[in-house]
Amino acid sequence: MALVSAKEMLEKARDGKYAVGQFNINNLEWTKAILQTAEELKSPVILGVSEGAGKYMTGFKTVANMVKAMIEELKITVPVALHLDHGTYEGCYKCIEAGFSSIMFDGSHFPIEENVEKTKELVNVCKKQGLSLEAEVGAIGGEEDGVIGKGECADPDECKRIADLKVTMLAAGIGNIHGKYPADWAGLSFETLAAVKEKVGKMPLVLHGGTGIPTEMIKKAISLGVAKINVNTECQLAFQEATRKYIEEGKDLVGKGFDPRKLLAPGVQAIKDTVKEKMEIFGSIGKA
Repeated sequence: MALVSAKEMLEKARDGKYAVGQFNINNLEWTKAILQTAEELKSPVILGVSEGAGKYMTGFKTVANMVKAMIEELKITVPVALHLDHGTYEGCYKCIEAGFSSIMFDGSHFPIEENVEKTKELVNVCKKQGLSLEAEVGAIGGEEDGVIGKGECADPDECKRIADLKVTMLAAGIGNIHGKYPADWAGLSFETLAAVKEKVGKMPLVLHGGTGIPTEMIKKAISLGVAKINVNTECQLAFQEATRKYIEEGKDLVGKGFDPRKLLAPGVQAIKDTVKEKMEIFGSIGKA
């Protein structure tokens, strides 16, 4: 199956009261692990690529070509969207040119007028090419590619202005944070989420910073219109822990344990386990 826009999968998720996971990729192992798990569980999936990860993998064209070839070689039949995560204005155009099927323009740090203006332009470009577009209002806490947010809750009226531009999905800050959540985290603001939902109607909502949010909060967010949940840090932590264990147990010193395919195998399995766990919580299994 070729790459698809995220539009149809998110509308189905919204109507079915489940969420599609966006799992960020960092290299070949990450991509393969997520695609294989999605296929095994018959779940739609979104592969997220930050601008930093895209640069690390030598560029967006390399990423797009790798993903498209892998879908073909692994005979993936479930819907897969390749999505730019927290894209700059310039990054959006690079990913459109590279062959991504979905784009996020993060204009949340601009004044609302500029966010509206740039988002409107990108809506028109994406519509012509059949791509899905995610926009953001409010700030997601923590750091993503050097952009630091304090976790400010979105203004529901500003959310409506962006939603009225006919974006595919909307990320609204509701107290969520990138990376690990601090011990004194106040939790998600469901009051804000409900107010945003009231303003934007059937627009699928996006929850960033999915790592570490308690399951009951995830399920409540889904019930209030969240149809896409982003996970990155949790896969990284699982990969790191499994790889560390393999090396500390000296398995890299036995036979050809130093072979990168063997060295990385426990980490890859840990990513698969994490993705499976998240898909179970999100309710996307069997929804392809």
